[in-house]
This record gives sequence, structure tokens and C-alpha cells, in this order.
Amino acid sequence: MMPMPPVRGRLTPNRSLNDLTWLRVGGPADWFFQPADLEDLCAFLAALPEDVVVFPMGVGSNLIVRDGGLRAVVIRLGRGFNTISIDGTRVVAGAAVLDAHVAKKAADAGRDLTFLRTIPGSIGGAIRMNAGCYGSYIADVLVEAQAVTRAGDVVTLTPEDLDFSYRHSRLPDGWVLTGATFNAPEGRAEDLHARMAEQIAKRDATQPTKDRSAGSTFRNPAGYSSTGRADDVHDLKAWKVIDDAGMRGACLGGAQMSEKHSNFLINTGDATAADLEGLGEEVRKKVYAQSGITLEWEIMRVGEN
Repeated sequence: MMPMPPVRGRLTPNRSLNDLTWLRVGGPADWFFQPADLEDLCAFLAALPEDVVVFPMGVGSNLIVRDGGLRAVVIRLGRGFNTISIDGTRVVAGAAVLDAHVAKKAADAGRDLTFLRTIPGSIGGAIRMNAGCYGSYIADVLVEAQAVTRAGDVVTLTPEDLDFSYRHSRLPDGWVLTGATFNAPEGRAEDLHARMAEQIAKRDATQPTKDRSAGSTFRNPAGYSSTGRADDVHDLKAWKVIDDAGMRGACLGGAQMSEKHSNFLINTGDATAADLEGLGEEVRKKVYAQSGITLEWEIMRVGEN
């Protein structure tokens, strides 16, 4: 294995990633780096040979790591990147902070980022995939984001730089998001907390939150999130076309499309990454045969089989 630059954080060779993803599958990363702070991250990336692949990883909520693992340095931000501060309408959060935590802290201060409450994962991942629900998206509230480039430089990115679209942003490979500033509209704290409690109750009633899943498996073909309103249109929702193709509850090895919500891929206990990805591909084939719609993965799949 090639020698790595010195660090102040933790650098682990051949680190299995299966305990770090919500689906609990996946092989090892060649190297796993948890930087102590921003300076540690910058120095490491600046010294790392250019041909070494860097893969930033959040809390693994939206990720299948394949069984062969990752030929890369996986970087996971922790304690040095999980602060939240609120000043007027501005909410500043580190990339490692959980989306739900930002929503709750903002609500305490009478600031409305309630749509983040039910989104699994951390702020870095939410920016990376322009996370959204109830008709609101990161793109609607982001003022700017901070990142470290593959060369180790700190940069500030505007929403224009990130070029947001449905479930997507344009962030160069190997760049690591470290934090963001949001513009949060005003609201009464008690109203905001009540709205979030309602969202959680609704989510728990309709989604398999007790199972090992990675959130929504496929993007909605219509290209927008559920608004949660009574007049929401369901004909082009991923779960609806999966149902129509008869794939609710379908299984492969230890993988299953949830009976409770057919756009949730779950690990029933002993699934491999190959089971999960294979079942997802089977669903895509059946949906295409049934409706002519090609479902796009929302879960990121990385690594070697």
C-alpha cells in the first residue's frame, strides 16, 4: 500500500465500511480518513498524490458500497465539522451535522428549515444531492457552501456554482464539502416544532423507518419531490410505477422492496450489496417493461463487485 501523508486525525488502512452505511453492506476502503479539523483536511489533500481517488462519505444513509469495497481514500467528517450557529435569518452548519438536527435547532430559534427534519443524512450529503421533500429543496435555501478542493484549497461555492437540479449538484470529484450557510424564513418556534412532529408521524406511518433502508431507492420520474399536500399527484411517483410493475415486496437474497413503501429497498438481515443492487436493477427492468419509464437510482452505488 502506498504511504499516506501524516495527519492529526485518524487514518485507518483497509477499513470495512459495512458498519458505516444504513444498509449495513459493503467491503473495505483502502484508507479511511477522519480529519481532526479543516487544517488537517487541507494539509492531507494537498499532500496526497493526485492519482489517489478521494471519496467523501457522509453518514452512509444514501449509499450502497459494493462487496469488493473502494479503491480510494474515504473521508468522513466528524467532530470538527458538526457545529451549528444562528444569526438572524442565517443558519450556518458544518457538513457533518445531521439534517434533522439543523431543522430542530433552527426551529428553536424561530427559523424554518422544517423540510430537513425527515431527510436522512448529514448536511454535506443534502447539498451534494439537493435533498428535498414537501416541495422544498436545499437549492431554495442555500446561500453558500464551503468545500476543500482535491488540491487542498478552501473555496466558497454559490448555488450557481453548484448548478442544482432535481436530486443533483455539480461538485467536482474529490472535493469535500465542509459547511454551509442557509437563509431560513421566520416562523413561530412552537408552530415549526408542531409541523415537524406531524411530518415524523406521517413518515413513520408510511415508510419502513424501523427497517434497514437507505431512504428512497429511485428518483420520482416526474422530477420533483412529494409536496405532502392533499392535491399531490401520484401517477409519476416511483412507488406507483413500482407497484404497477408488481414489484412491491419483491425479494432477492436478503434484499426486499418494502411491503410498506415499495420505493424503499431494505436489508432483511443478511443481504449482500450485490443482492440489494441486483434487486434494484430487476425493479428497473420490470418498470421499464411495464410502463416504458426508466427509473433513476437515488441511492449512490460505489466500489467494486
